[in-house]
Amino acid sequence: MKNIKKWGLAFAANILLLQMVQAQKAEPVTIIKTANNKIDILIGGKPFTSFLYPDTLEKPVLYPIRSAGGTLVTRGFPLATRPGDPTDHPHHIGLWFNFENLNGLDFWNNSYAIPAAKKSGYGWIRTDRILKMENGTKGILAYHANWTNQQKQVILEENTRFEFSGNGQERIIDRITTLTADMDAFFKDAKDGMLGLRLAHELQIPDTADQKFTDDKGNITVVKGGADKVANGTYLTSAGKAGNDAWSTRGVWCKVYGKMGADSVSIAIIDHPQNPNYPTFWHARGYGLFAANPLGEKIFTNGKSEKNLTLKKGESVTFRYRIIIHNGKQTNSSAQLNEEAAAFGKMR
Repeated sequence: MKNIKKWGLAFAANILLLQMVQAQKAEPVTIIKTANNKIDILIGGKPFTSFLYPDTLEKPVLYPIRSAGGTLVTRGFPLATRPGDPTDHPHHIGLWFNFENLNGLDFWNNSYAIPAAKKSGYGWIRTDRILKMENGTKGILAYHANWTNQQKQVILEENTRFEFSGNGQERIIDRITTLTADMDAFFKDAKDGMLGLRLAHELQIPDTADQKFTDDKGNITVVKGGADKVANGTYLTSAGKAGNDAWSTRGVWCKVYGKMGADSVSIAIIDHPQNPNYPTFWHARGYGLFAANPLGEKIFTNGKSEKNLTLKKGESVTFRYRIIIHNGKQTNSSAQLNEEAAAFGKMR
């Protein structure tokens, strides 16, 4: 009887080990160009995200984004609104990269909601070339875009390379973006930037009170409080700041996590040591905006210091970020994320 019990325990342990190995095994990435300026990214044969760059959007985005289990971790509004979606900030779509004040133009807040008479104060990012699409255990998608004013005069040229990978429990996006100035370019320290992600409703921090937010032009956006008990998320940074206290603080990484169905789901953004003003400030709002902004120092420090960035014509700057989406019985620990950050920091 003892031998049978030992055999049973050993068999269960082997099954658990096999499941862990299978979960960690790299899955193939497939990148497929479809119609209407859309490129689909599949991992393990399952939809992960799509790169969208139609003229109807004011910037290119990755949208929607799913966990390895297939759960949508980004908000649906405004492209495919789901029941319960908050409908504030229509410029928050999936995962994007831009800034609030470049040569006086607002790239961050531009959307279909801006009246035509006011569009001259906003900038566009127009993708004009797909440079590379490569399948494998690491999928690669590279593109070229122009940051322009409304007259399509180019301020910056953007070259971005995405590297996608994943296994049975994780999806990883590495984003490497180089901006090169076609004219003198001045990034004026501002709150709204640079790598932004709009979270699914479940990953918001629960809050029943309405909130008001004002952009640099004085426009006020009201975020409605909710009482539906769906939101159950929170933040944690590498510096130990949690919940709403993560906002405006520095950290090598920040993760948001919560329950989505039966799974614990987390999304971590990792900064890179070669990025400007490392470690970044976290523009991490409880209502679902999760952003890394190294150039918002003035508002994040209550005016004690500021961080502007100037590129002379021909000069370049590069930003590198890693996004890890994890699902399972528990989320990645701080120790695991510290290891991930150390590994990412060695990437050039």
